[in-house]
Amino acid sequence: MIKKFILMGFVCLFSASAYSQRSLKISLSSKKETEVSPIVKEKVEEYAAKINTIIQEEKKLMEADLLVLQVKNLDKAAFDKEKAQIADRYSEKIDQRIEALGFDLDNVIQKQVKYSLLNTDVTSNEELKAKLLKKFRPARSVTGYFSYGIMTLTNDLPDNELDKNIGYANNLEFGLKLHYQLSRTSPWAVTSGLGFSWRTVRTDNNMIFARNAENSIFLEQYSGNLDKNKLRTGYIMVPLGIQYNFSKIKNVGMDIQYRNCYEGFKVGANVYGGVQMSTNNIIKGNDAELRNRGNYQVNPYVYGAQFTVSYDNISVFVKKDFSNYFKDSYFKNDKALVFGVTIGFE
Repeated sequence: MIKKFILMGFVCLFSASAYSQRSLKISLSSKKETEVSPIVKEKVEEYAAKINTIIQEEKKLMEADLLVLQVKNLDKAAFDKEKAQIADRYSEKIDQRIEALGFDLDNVIQKQVKYSLLNTDVTSNEELKAKLLKKFRPARSVTGYFSYGIMTLTNDLPDNELDKNIGYANNLEFGLKLHYQLSRTSPWAVTSGLGFSWRTVRTDNNMIFARNAENSIFLEQYSGNLDKNKLRTGYIMVPLGIQYNFSKIKNVGMDIQYRNCYEGFKVGANVYGGVQMSTNNIIKGNDAELRNRGNYQVNPYVYGAQFTVSYDNISVFVKKDFSNYFKDSYFKNDKALVFGVTIGFE
């Protein structure tokens, strides 16, 4: 009974499709059509055409018998009885002729299942295995990401002037991530990429970053009311690390297994390095507004390490610079520490 329902669904689908295209002369392929195997579509359309031919042939014969019945001038009860017998006889005959066509529904369903898995028709186990191996190969991709983190400056020396007056600091970053799974079932992957990072340091207590003619930088008190003050530095960043995925190995048949490294719980660690693009000192107060791009003695190179915990495409991370935030002896030994969230576009 279930097979009959499935079969009738196929027949109705393709009959309706064929009728609508014949009436409207439209040949645009829809998404649903592309999800049906061409072989399955051909077989079902051929079967539907044969069924339609059988029905039309038997219908003509039945109509001829009914005309003969009408000329007998039977009373209504006798007429209805013989009419029902004729209908039953032709219905049984149609069923027998359809059954004699020998339509193999199981084979058609099997072909459609294979097509749905692989988006192609296969004719042998060898070809099927090759398609599966291609579909479930190791995960190797380049995807985008966006991250935002809260930053602070750590120092194992006594607090300097910046440590005493530092305000809210943050790190905004976006870029591309390279993911290279070592093998089809391996939980390990190598990660790298290219990112653009903007680090912003703000100061409290009405203090601003200033510099003198020798490009020495220091903090000084702003004379008026300060609305905005931040020192923003951009870097081009390159990470290199490893990632471990805790998702289970899946079996797709024919002795082929794989592990989906894009889903589930993951941990990773990496080192990173970056080169400075520019530094902007942004000040806005009641006296004036200043945007000055120049040398504020921020370290032109940055390097450090990061630890990440992820679930699907959401990650939380902590990263620590090993390099000083500023060059030479300016605000000596201050190093960036960032806690943040990353969203991957996989």
